[in-house]
Amino acid sequence: MKSSNFINLSKYLKVINDTNRLTILNVLKSKPLCVCEIFSLLNLPQNLVSHHLKVLRDIKLIDSRRDGVKIIYSRNEKVINEYQTLLTNIIKK
Repeated sequence: MKSSNFINLSKYLKVINDTNRLTILNVLKSKPLCVCEIFSLLNLPQNLVSHHLKVLRDIKLIDSRRDGVKIIYSRNEKVINEYQTLLTNIIKK
């Protein structure tokens, strides 16, 4: 396995090592949501949720698209699966 894979996997693990980010990823499993819906569900301040969304977006775990004045966030299943495959390949015998 290439060292760049280890670096990327390490970044992924650091990002998901946060309860709020894991919760956001879980909430987005059901459907794409805007930040106002996410912070209402999580009962967190909007600015904190926005920060976590940016961190998740920076490593491409989520995608965003504009819908009028709202930005809608969704999971990037392809990237999530790639990280999970990398992790599985390291852990399995």
